[in-house]
Amino acid sequence: MNIELARFNMIEQQIRPWKVLDPQVLDLLSVIPREQFVPKGYQGLAFADIAIPLGNNRFMLHPREEGRLLQAIKPNSKEKVLVLGAGTGYVTALLASMAGSVTAIDSNEEFIATTTKNIDSLNISNVTLICSDAILGDRANAPYDAIVILGSMQVMSETIKEQLAVGGKMFCIIGKEPTMEALVISRVSDNEWQEEGLFETSVPALENSPEAEQFRF
Repeated sequence: MNIELARFNMIEQQIRPWKVLDPQVLDLLSVIPREQFVPKGYQGLAFADIAIPLGNNRFMLHPREEGRLLQAIKPNSKEKVLVLGAGTGYVTALLASMAGSVTAIDSNEEFIATTTKNIDSLNISNVTLICSDAILGDRANAPYDAIVILGSMQVMSETIKEQLAVGGKMFCIIGKEPTMEALVISRVSDNEWQEEGLFETSVPALENSPEAEQFRF
């Protein structure tokens, strides 16, 4: 496989048509090697329009979804970002290349070890990795300018929501099978929030995430 051609086609045929046109985002997607973050056995699908399995009922987002996420959040070099559900670290690496610092949390020790290896291989030095229950966030170091949640929730976690700084943005996926929506939630003030729908998708739930109350007669 011609990796560079496959990467070019991923950007031009999947990501751009999804209205991801920000030059900085497109540049990052062209230089951060997605193939390094894909499990062995799926190397030939690193640039395909699929959700690649990572194990433990976890998946990478589609490349086009990752592009929309980055374009919507787009932290600057002075901002700190929280990633919940690090997986193998691809989105963390992309965000770290834009932000001042990134804290990434995952409850799975193997994912933390893999992310550490992948981040180190790219000489990215502004990432802190924590093995912990991601749904709790990182209250000790909050508020964060941006929060990215790489797993779905039936309803929004108020615990995480309160860890977003005023003026900050959060990417999350809300809903349950078969209908989920990727949202950007902006914190306008201490008690005011705005939501923007990005796209429909379906991903496994973040471990221990809150569930919607069941209606009973």
